[in-house]
Amino acid sequence: MLHTVNKSPFERTALAACLRYARDGDAVLLYEDGVYAARKAAATTPDVAAAAGRLRMFVLGPDLAARGVAADQVIDGIGIVDYGGFVDLVAENAPVQAWL
Repeated sequence: MLHTVNKSPFERTALAACLRYARDGDAVLLYEDGVYAARKAAATTPDVAAAAGRLRMFVLGPDLAARGVAADQVIDGIGIVDYGGFVDLVAENAPVQAWL
């Protein structure tokens, strides 16, 4: 299953709910304001880093760039994908659960 999170973890609880319900081996894609959760220096870093050990975590590269977050600021274990990678994740991980 692919879980998508597009809301900032500092404004909504979507990421926390996603990490609580995602099963080991599921894929999680952070995009739009959800990319803020992928930063090494964020309040959510411990939870996201721990989740990256049991989930396949990804972040959308163009959304990182649009928000001024450099690739070297992303938590280790989180893959950076482009739009084609986003499409591949959707195609490879049906169904998709969008956390709003």
